[in-house]
Amino acid sequence: MANMQYSGCFHWNSTAKLGFHHTLNLSSSSTIPYLNSKSSKVDSRKLLITQSYKNHQQQQRRKNKDRVEVRGKKENVWSIDNEMAKAKETELAKKSQQRRRRGRRGARGRRNKSGQVMVSAAMLVEVETVLQTQEPVIKPAWNTFTSSVSGIWKGVGAVFSPITAEMEPIEIGSKHENLYDCYTLARVEAVPSISGGQGSQIQRKINWVTLNPYGEILQHLGGSSKSKEEVKDRNAFSPPKETVDASVSNHVLPNFHSFNFESSDVMEEDVMDNEPGLVFFEDGSYSRGPVDMPVGEVDDSKYYLSPTFKFEQCLVKGCHKRLRIVHTIEFGNGGSDIQIMRVAVYEEQWVSPANIRDESDLEFDLKPFSQQKRTHPSELTGSWKVFEVSATPVFGDELITQESDGTPYVYLCTETLKKRSLPESSAYFREEEMQDMQDVTVLWLPGGVTGYVDITKDGVLCIGVGWYSDEAINLVMERDYGVDGRLKEVRWKTEVKRRWSDPMTL
Repeated sequence: MANMQYSGCFHWNSTAKLGFHHTLNLSSSSTIPYLNSKSSKVDSRKLLITQSYKNHQQQQRRKNKDRVEVRGKKENVWSIDNEMAKAKETELAKKSQQRRRRGRRGARGRRNKSGQVMVSAAMLVEVETVLQTQEPVIKPAWNTFTSSVSGIWKGVGAVFSPITAEMEPIEIGSKHENLYDCYTLARVEAVPSISGGQGSQIQRKINWVTLNPYGEILQHLGGSSKSKEEVKDRNAFSPPKETVDASVSNHVLPNFHSFNFESSDVMEEDVMDNEPGLVFFEDGSYSRGPVDMPVGEVDDSKYYLSPTFKFEQCLVKGCHKRLRIVHTIEFGNGGSDIQIMRVAVYEEQWVSPANIRDESDLEFDLKPFSQQKRTHPSELTGSWKVFEVSATPVFGDELITQESDGTPYVYLCTETLKKRSLPESSAYFREEEMQDMQDVTVLWLPGGVTGYVDITKDGVLCIGVGWYSDEAINLVMERDYGVDGRLKEVRWKTEVKRRWSDPMTL
């Protein structure tokens, strides 16, 4: 991450779609041609007339004086009906296309072999009640933030496909086998700034070891008819019962302390300053990425260049556990084509200060992601009490990157009651539509993790992550970019599921 350049072309509009573009061409059937009487040609007809029938023929000619006999294509008397049929056919084609598009944005999306939801469309969120209007809050101090993130962090990590949300190999082992999980040991500490200023910067070094050639443990749906009905019911608030695949769960993975991290490989080493694109909060949560990406026309001479950016977002739970998700996104064609290249997830636990060597035998209670279950969409439905802190950058006449004390942000807080529901359609993804990425918005990952990259109707690019726990608490971090390529807003939310019922009306 230290070598990632936060610069390049970035552009999209309100009609831009995520990932791979997919055009659905519905061509209407050709209309039946018809011939107008004015353009008809009359074929001459030779008649053999005898002397005995001459008078009779003259009479017939007088009777048929106003009648013309036409051979070939006759006038289509149904021309008006054909026009009406064509209009009706076009209307039906549009409705069919709309139904198909809505159908692809399935509430349950695509499932794996065990019946679990892997990817889906964005969930619908509406504000029910505003409990507290926006009020200004103080931006956390940089020294407070550095103190919150510093220390020794032990963790687990995995990489997931941005298309199917399935676990992907994170490394190839010595026996040429795919390895899906990793353990990490991160040392994060505040050090004096290299520039010689009074401020400090955060230095981190992450060592890692890889394991697990077996892949993810599949959580199969239970056999009871009730749980299956809960899966079909789009308004169900309880997740279906699950059973663990015994054939995979029998594999025992080595624990964290069985590895020597002193001699392990370095996965990442970088320095984090109080940079313009870094937005942090009081508990140590943060969102990191570019703040201003230039937008311009496509330069054909640089067709081989596709600017790629990393967006790292961190959520903290209980001050000693945190979740980091890193989206790697490529912006092609001047930013109009957005493709998610990689989704990496790390769950970490604080064990000691950075200047104290960890000699404790405390139990490491974090499970590898392959052994954690995925959250069901129904667990996030219902009413939620949401406390939200938003940070909005202030762009002045001068470049924002020239500020000596970091980016100026305006912090506001608000509290609302929100209702989250599944998408309108409950159709499943069909096999022939698997490549249509405009409907793959939410990735339902193990450990209660959700990741999503979406573009709103207003053309705002939203990169978000969520972390749901069994205590019915959902932590959210969202990062918005406007159509001009500039950072628009960063939102940090704490959502508590509403478990009380409305008072009964007498």
